Amino acid sequence: MNRRHLIVAGALAFGAAVMAVVLVWYGLAVVNRPGIGPGPGMMMGGDPGRIMGSKLRDAPGPRISRPDAVTAGAQDPVDAVVDRARGTILATGSEVHLIIVASPDMPEENFRSAGMTNPTIAVPTGTRVSIQVVNADDDMAHGLVVTGDSATGMPMLHASPAFPGAGVLALGTPTAAGLHTQTLTFTADRVGLYRYLCPIPGHAQRGMAGTFIVGSTVGSAG
Repeated sequence: MNRRHLIVAGALAFGAAVMAVVLVWYGLAVVNRPGIGPGPGMMMGGDPGRIMGSKLRDAPGPRISRPDAVTAGAQDPVDAVVDRARGTILATGSEVHLIIVASPDMPEENFRSAGMTNPTIAVPTGTRVSIQVVNADDDMAHGLVVTGDSATGMPMLHASPAFPGAGVLALGTPTAAGLHTQTLTFTADRVGLYRYLCPIPGHAQRGMAGTFIVGSTVGSAG
């Protein structure tokens, strides 16, 4: 088998593993719907994030050390104004680069950016947004989706990205290589009030959610 065939075979194997995880995740979401079965965290002995975290633990992709993640979650973005008193990050140009760390202080489930918990993020219409998402949770998967959907916590059913590319489905738990990280990039080209949240069932309801504002309503941030 030549190198090209090995690469294709590896890609297919990884794709199959991810699909298996997604199917398990979908099943958890459906079973956890009101009137159908147990609530979030009651299936298979715990939070579905634990299952996904374990399944995706050794997934390929970039990593970051924990000290670097702590530093990144505290630093101000260079292309935005941070107001800690109001808990806001306001983009000032045509591009903004943010770092959001998921669950840096367990057992709390939240997001940390610019040293703030779940800050309101506001950008002008048309801004090119780049968000580096880091999962700092030792035993649970987390993701981040910018969505306009009102319902939360049901992946693939309700927490759909509001803009193409505005979502990281799930990042696995850390290994000796470091914390999983992935960067999502999208253009915020529609005025409106959105949310960024963790799409894994139950996580947004437990605190992993914040406000994301695009356009003419930017002045109302905070």
